[in-house]
Amino acid sequence: MRDPDDRDGAAGRAARRSAGGLPLERFSAFSDGVFAIAITILVLELPAPSLAEGIGSALAEFWPDFLAYLMSFAYIRGYWISHSRLTGTMKAADSSTYGLNLLLLLFVTLLPFSTRLLRENFHGPELSLAAVIYGLDVLVASFVMSMLILHVARQPQLFADSPEDDALRRLYRQRWFAIGVGAIAVGLAVVAPAAAVLVYLVVALLFLVLPMLGYFRVRRSAG
Repeated sequence: MRDPDDRDGAAGRAARRSAGGLPLERFSAFSDGVFAIAITILVLELPAPSLAEGIGSALAEFWPDFLAYLMSFAYIRGYWISHSRLTGTMKAADSSTYGLNLLLLLFVTLLPFSTRLLRENFHGPELSLAAVIYGLDVLVASFVMSMLILHVARQPQLFADSPEDDALRRLYRQRWFAIGVGAIAVGLAVVAPAAAVLVYLVVALLFLVLPMLGYFRVRRSAG
């Protein structure tokens, strides 16, 4: 007698074959690992200031580094949440989904580099160029994330169940809002780089704060 888990696994493989798909578990596991590594590199690149002159002075000296870390952490968090919501609707991933996902991860893994470039030039004459490069990294990653959502939404054979159209449309609109704001910030970085960094920071804070507001709203309604 076959183990039920074996039957479930065979059924999953058969469903993927009928959908023309590739294993979703490897798609998700690899992506989660890359997101985690990108965040780990971000924090490992934070300087460890000398505390001989006091912790306040030491941290004040390196505030651009911590600010840049906070921004990039928030952006990677936003990509990962969108990615998780998308894969939660799927049963398989086709070759185009894999290709778009790898392109997304390419720009996600560039974020530690563009973050370092931004923070090391924060007080220098090259802030404008650094802010443009950082903004383009974030912007292109957001664009590819949107293309990934759009591609999957158009492939019903990849869905585990009937997708929630409103949820997918809402996720797609959220990504395009980020793209619009990001494009404005990149243009702003050419003429007013400090203002562009402020826009990046505001968007990053929204990524961090809005989910918490939703959590408290749910708690209040449940109570």
